[in-house]
Amino acid sequence: MKVTALELEERQEGKSLYSYQKGAIDKIFACFEDAPEDYHLLYQLPTGGGKTVIFSEIVRQYLKHHKKQVLVMTHRIELCKQTSNMLSEFGVSNKIVDSKADLSDQGDFNCFVAMVETLNNRLTDNKLDISDIGLVIIDEAHYNSFTKLFKFFEKSFILGVTATPLSSNINLPMKDNYNELIVGETIHSLIENEFLARAEVYSYNVGLTSLIVGANGDYTVKSSEDLYTNTDMLTKLVQSYEERCKGKKTLIFNNGINTSLHVYDTFRRSGYPVAHLDNNNTKKERKAILKWFKETPDAILTSVSILTTGFDEPTVDCIILNRATKSLTLYYQMIGRGSRILKNKNKFTVIDLGNNLHRFGPWGSDLDWHKIFRSPNFYLDGILSDEDLEENFRYEMPEALRAEFAKSEDVYFNIKAMYIQSVREGDSSKVILERSIAHHAKICIENSEDVWDALGLAKMLKDDIDYRIQRYTKCISKSTFNFVEWLKDDYKKKLNAYIRSNFDEVYEEIHGFPPEE
Repeated sequence: MKVTALELEERQEGKSLYSYQKGAIDKIFACFEDAPEDYHLLYQLPTGGGKTVIFSEIVRQYLKHHKKQVLVMTHRIELCKQTSNMLSEFGVSNKIVDSKADLSDQGDFNCFVAMVETLNNRLTDNKLDISDIGLVIIDEAHYNSFTKLFKFFEKSFILGVTATPLSSNINLPMKDNYNELIVGETIHSLIENEFLARAEVYSYNVGLTSLIVGANGDYTVKSSEDLYTNTDMLTKLVQSYEERCKGKKTLIFNNGINTSLHVYDTFRRSGYPVAHLDNNNTKKERKAILKWFKETPDAILTSVSILTTGFDEPTVDCIILNRATKSLTLYYQMIGRGSRILKNKNKFTVIDLGNNLHRFGPWGSDLDWHKIFRSPNFYLDGILSDEDLEENFRYEMPEALRAEFAKSEDVYFNIKAMYIQSVREGDSSKVILERSIAHHAKICIENSEDVWDALGLAKMLKDDIDYRIQRYTKCISKSTFNFVEWLKDDYKKKLNAYIRSNFDEVYEEIHGFPPEE
């Protein structure tokens, strides 16, 4: 897909359609012309590719050539307004069917935009005449709330559009409601041709085995909040922000309002410009917060899932996934919020604190959407469990911490390999922790001038110690919460005692001479 000079000029002006958008429209109309009147077609295009632009042009052309009406459905009121505005830009006069709409003039319009729940109520009450609707367009079609309305449109061509043709409900696959899938331009292609910004993803390994999967197939808010509101996770969040995103406009996604409020308090106490947004904010508050976020270059906005759809702020430079999700769609939506390209922005940063990169692969990887559409369970069953993911993790010190141990060639200690070796040699499993403590003491001492420096470095090893203890308890198949916490405390005490008792000896062994008095 080569971008022409004319298209580059049009892109700067923000007008017209690009070649891949025109190609998509041609494919959709070709299907429309050949298919029966009740055909259900699904079109996939990544977030930022211009789905609303495409279906707005489809509406314009459809009304020009057919003596029928069009209905566009969304799942949120904000999307209704955005869609209505886009249709108006394409010269399509339209009416929003919301809870306050006066439908006495509905005969004056050939295009309607409605939120699914409001439309369901209006159709049930026979307040809206849909007898002449020839085309129904469904935005964010992966949400299953739309399917209950299909019974009203048995003689209409239905076009669903989505970035991820994978149902939000694993028990209601999209193939059961759509006859065919058309796959649009890939994220890779859109990046290469400068339609989307490139994501630079930094994943921090997080222990997620405490999370619980709920009835909807994703992690429960309660178990997520128990994990992400603890001091260790909040500290890791701020540290990762300071390493990768400090000074950048940052959007943080959380699973739960309480988590977002904890994040807000943590960043505020650290002196950073931060705001919190959830669905309890009034329209006036939300407008003010988003205005502040837009106008503040280094703003941090922490929220729940409210900004995953219907939110477009191209100046976002950093996305932090302060949550884990089992939803491929949500994963793509969250990262997609940072993918809008600008004149001085062709890449953005993503911090993953939920092992989502390991679970789903890189954002924009070559997914076979046709296969996922046809066999969603095959894809979902292939996703690794948290236990399997963590089994392959290797703790890596953050850059700032690694710099404190610059004199150490290797700071990694393979607990699992040591366990296998101890079993073969007939040693007690306690030997593993003794050797680990000796290794930690060594790297502390070789980067210190005196015992107090070494003890200070030992305090910085909390995450590494936690990782080693977790690996150890998995090896010995004993991991009750109280036992693990006791082991961590005992390990730290023994490490400090080892450093105090053996500092001079280890120092001389490393350097060839004793430490200065």
